[in-house]
Amino acid sequence: MRPRYPRPGRDGYRRWIPSWRQIVGAFLIGTGLLTSVVAIAYWQTEIPENPNSFATQQNNIYYWADGTEMSRTGWVSRQEMPLEKVPEDVRWAVLAAENAGFYSDPGVSPTGMLRALSRMVGGGETQGGSTITQQYVKNVYLSQEQTMSRKFTEMLLAVKMENAYSKDEILEAYLNTSWFGRGTYGIQRASQAYYGKEVSQLNASEGAFLASLLKGAGLYDPTLGPENRERAVERWRWTLDRMVEIGKLSPAERATYTTFPEPTEKTGGRTKVSGQQGYLVDLAKASVTRTGKISEKDFDLGGYQIYTTFDKTRTAALEKSVLESRKKLDPKKRTSDQYVRTGAATVATDGRILAIYGGPGALEQGFNESNAVTVPAGSAFSPFVYAAALTDGVVAQRDAPRRPVTPSTVYNGQHNASLMTPEGPYWDRNGKVVKGKNDGGKNWGSHITLRNAMVNSVNSTFLQLGMDVGLDRVSKHAQNAGLLPSSLGRQVPGFALGNSTPSAIRMATAYGTFAAHGIRSEPYSVLRLTRNGSTIDLPERRTGRAFSPTVSDNVTDALRGVVAEGTGRAAQVSGVQAAGKTGTTEDNKAAWFVGYTAKEATAVVLYRMDLRKLELLSLDGVAGSTSKAPGHAMPVDIWRDYTKTVAARP
Repeated sequence: MRPRYPRPGRDGYRRWIPSWRQIVGAFLIGTGLLTSVVAIAYWQTEIPENPNSFATQQNNIYYWADGTEMSRTGWVSRQEMPLEKVPEDVRWAVLAAENAGFYSDPGVSPTGMLRALSRMVGGGETQGGSTITQQYVKNVYLSQEQTMSRKFTEMLLAVKMENAYSKDEILEAYLNTSWFGRGTYGIQRASQAYYGKEVSQLNASEGAFLASLLKGAGLYDPTLGPENRERAVERWRWTLDRMVEIGKLSPAERATYTTFPEPTEKTGGRTKVSGQQGYLVDLAKASVTRTGKISEKDFDLGGYQIYTTFDKTRTAALEKSVLESRKKLDPKKRTSDQYVRTGAATVATDGRILAIYGGPGALEQGFNESNAVTVPAGSAFSPFVYAAALTDGVVAQRDAPRRPVTPSTVYNGQHNASLMTPEGPYWDRNGKVVKGKNDGGKNWGSHITLRNAMVNSVNSTFLQLGMDVGLDRVSKHAQNAGLLPSSLGRQVPGFALGNSTPSAIRMATAYGTFAAHGIRSEPYSVLRLTRNGSTIDLPERRTGRAFSPTVSDNVTDALRGVVAEGTGRAAQVSGVQAAGKTGTTEDNKAAWFVGYTAKEATAVVLYRMDLRKLELLSLDGVAGSTSKAPGHAMPVDIWRDYTKTVAARP
């Protein structure tokens, strides 16, 4: 008797293969069930009466290291603006960038949703799958978490919104609630924050830039760095071209927008803390939002208490020392005194950022010079070459084993000494032998010890030492000390002479590693974070051994010699046992002094740069200096006066 299940009249495996009727039936049943589930969910879903509150945001409160209040920031700013007040070109710039089919779509994008869901399942980026209606629903009624259930609820609410409101009403609500960065919600406040004018005064070009911020203001605000600016310009061009493509901007008008509409740094629409506190607040905020636990957007809604590492007295003393030194500058009298910039930072050996000088003030200049990675370290980089040599030894001959070096190992210190490799002289691309040039053209003899070469900042010695150690090994040890890989220069001979561009904060951190007998601690600016009294866990602070105590102490011994008898003699402070290093560049476009005591390190950098052109200028003649040698006395003077003030504290 033939089996009758599941398909009668079939034998073997064929009776398990469904017929087309069964397939169609199963599909119809599945579709019916899915439709029923969606219909029931849609029927049960209601548009919430109370949206996420933009009106109840709180201040974020920052505290000094001693627990006293440093500043309050009410960063969130929003102002309702009727849609008719937003120029049509600006509206279409947003739509072209975010949802060109807004006026014809049903409020959801099935293909976009599928794409977003597939990326979510695959662990990739989930943006790009939402219509403007969906974005509005997410921003105003839902959380920002990326889950399937949230996406499903978003879709249902979007359809509800489309049935309850007109397209213009939805667009108006979207423009008034979207986050544009700089603490602003809504296009009116964004217009004020970035251009200092009403949204009704914007043109299509400015609207195209503001539209780019909807992709992520932290990535597209061009005043936050050159990479941001590059992204912003690219997105701005694309948006204008897209407006032409969808017929909302004529090619003739598009042709008039050839210059990127640079947003201003200082506007009445941006609430920002003044003076050095503005830079401190920005550092602490970045420290919190970089953890990945709190987005910048959520942080701007407020309610956080940020307990920082910043020392009030040190901050005031550092600023006073810088300003006192800068009194020697007279930009009206000397062109060499124009665009002179100073950055400084003090970092404790355990990584706490104690004080910074970031510039004339956060309202006057948003660019924080203590955290800038634009200035070469010059000969202030040589301690890392020295530490690498003491740790790894050198190879001066082909196939020879590495041989250890000590502070008393002898090297060539002559001016214009040829750079040697195991195969012979090192030739540059122009067919010339690379030579080490000492400051002032001074010869230090062919048999100078490494310690004395460090004390007297002998470039020719460290140029050769870097090659003998291996520039890759020098790079590794510089990173171990605390410098960021992204700030390290090309591994050419000049690498050993400081073609890298670390920030003052990172230089102080790295020198602090020597002060801590070889233990590196990552710099940090937030001790504790709470929200309305509830503690928020911060990532564990990272520490590790970079150098042996012997190597670190040998570096410190040489750097104490720099202050006691070498190029840093002007940094001497009575009663303070300090170690430090001056930093000069061959083209004299940067001057450093980085010094430390047993508990903290301070880095001071001096340079000239027109921020509109981002080109370093020579320090020749700054403050009336007549010295022909590279470098400048101001960084040493600032460090000495600041350290004297700190040492005098009870």
